[in-house]
Amino acid sequence: MARTPLIAGNWKMNLDHLQAVAFVQKLHWTLKDAGHEDGSVEVAVFPPFTDIRTVQTLIDADKIPFALGAQDLSTKDAGAYTGEISGAFLKKLDCGYVIIGHSERRDYHGETDEIVAAKVQAALKHGLVPVICVGETLEQREESGPTAVSVAQLTVALEGVPADAEFVVAYEPVWAIGTGQVASPEQAQEVCAALRAVIADTLGADAAERTRVLYGGSVKSGNIASFMREPDVDGALVGGASLVAEEFAAIIRYQKHVGV
Repeated sequence: MARTPLIAGNWKMNLDHLQAVAFVQKLHWTLKDAGHEDGSVEVAVFPPFTDIRTVQTLIDADKIPFALGAQDLSTKDAGAYTGEISGAFLKKLDCGYVIIGHSERRDYHGETDEIVAAKVQAALKHGLVPVICVGETLEQREESGPTAVSVAQLTVALEGVPADAEFVVAYEPVWAIGTGQVASPEQAQEVCAALRAVIADTLGADAAERTRVLYGGSVKSGNIASFMREPDVDGALVGGASLVAEEFAAIIRYQKHVGV
């Protein structure tokens, strides 16, 4: 089964709604001019909550072929939860994806594996595709090896997930996020293969075959092609490099360099 590569741009807390318009238009024009909006690679953008409606309107009006996602969601549907965002609200804004369990949420907001699992269930309930983030710190890697932490995190996140559910897994070694350090393609492949094995063991071989597993961690146009050559790497979750239209476009156009 051929898995359509997914290149996802996590803007984090960057770009206000006016800057978002300029960025999306520039990225669209850059890719269109280069002839790289043929559907061979799926492109998704994950703006801050305050930008989502603006980006949705732009995508719809200009028929821009980008998927839209959110950076987080609440475990709750509605109610007295100040500052929380329901998956139902995101679905109404045509969000297709939502990032869950990013290392910054786990670190800065104390999100546990159990909270991540609850958010996965909330996303699926509202028809959103969760992008489940897993990954280890350098200390955890040295203590437990390269795969143990990610495997444990994904195992909990998949509890109660139906075998036919659509989701994405993103491996983001915490030691390589925003540090300039990058896991080697072989290191990424080792962990991504282990994660696919977890999906197979938990949900079956069909689920493992169709589910996309991404790499995230200082991804740039200069290294994306080497990761995409690996059999279990199906795309990238891109942070800082997704905020520069030319650079993000070059990452999306990785096939120019990967020889496929």
